Amino acid sequence: MEWLCSLTDLPVLLKGVVHPDDARQAADTGAAGVIVSNHGGRQLDTAPATIDALPAIVEAVDGKVEVLIDGGIRRGTDVVKALAYGAKAVAVGRPVLWGLAAAGQSGVEKVLDILRFEVDLAMGLCGCATVGEIGQDLLGRRIMDSA
Repeated sequence: MEWLCSLTDLPVLLKGVVHPDDARQAADTGAAGVIVSNHGGRQLDTAPATIDALPAIVEAVDGKVEVLIDGGIRRGTDVVKALAYGAKAVAVGRPVLWGLAAAGQSGVEKVLDILRFEVDLAMGLCGCATVGEIGQDLLGRRIMDSA
């Protein structure tokens, strides 16, 4: 990472992080951020789901670098959950490809419109007017764990 970061002034993000130790090492060696990704779980069929790995990685980097998530995002509620767990951004790949395969550009636009509508709806149902209002208090597991 140090060598790669030395080659550019652009921020370098490390993708494929599913373990907190890897996230810490990326943060300590110059990465601007990490992308929590199991590459669709195709390499190891028992790879952890990215949403399950996300909280420990956010905790491990402790705000030193940005944390993004990739994989398993299919609905607006998935986006809201990822943001609540601490992701700074959410990458959406597979649904966009499905839209492209089904109807070209208009299919991609439709998928993104649906996803945006679902995010807006989920936020509204949670009482969040802005993305900045999405926090861990929205996560039922955390609420039940503290009871």
